[in-house]
Amino acid sequence: MREPDLGKLKVPAALHDRTREILAITDQACLAHLDSEYAQLCRVLVGRLARKRPSPLLRGDAHIWAAGAIYAVGQVNFLFDRSDQPYLSTDQLADYLGVVKTTMANKAALINRTLDLGMFEPDLTRTAMLECHPLAWIVEVDGFLVDARTLPAGLQDEARRRGLIPDFDARRAA
Repeated sequence: MREPDLGKLKVPAALHDRTREILAITDQACLAHLDSEYAQLCRVLVGRLARKRPSPLLRGDAHIWAAGAIYAVGQVNFLFDRSDQPYLSTDQLADYLGVVKTTMANKAALINRTLDLGMFEPDLTRTAMLECHPLAWIVEVDGFLVDARTLPAGLQDEARRRGLIPDFDARRAA
């Protein structure tokens, strides 16, 4: 995986070194035990944390932040559900990252509270889940809720440009 583009992630200059340190850990763990899409989603999450004022990333161990980030992204994407793929248990994830499971879970809870994350976060959800998730496609047109996939191509393009529906081409390019 290539070096993260911290400008694209809108990471403040003062946090570049710290963000690179955390992303090096998330990238390595995701590529070794999950996949490149998880690594990219963790980059998005860590970028959001770096932009918070004051950034919580300035304090604490980088390995614990990385573990919490992967855990938080994993929660959004059902990583800990045996019936889903990829799958990892929380014990395996903690072992792979060399952190205590409860510490990792507590850091993920802090991340969830700090960023007000819910179960469906479009910018942290895997593409396969977005493609079949009905809420990702609902837009309001003239006061009516409609599935954007039923709209003419030009309106779909405009909805993508405005960030109202997923843009899979942009995700793949990232």
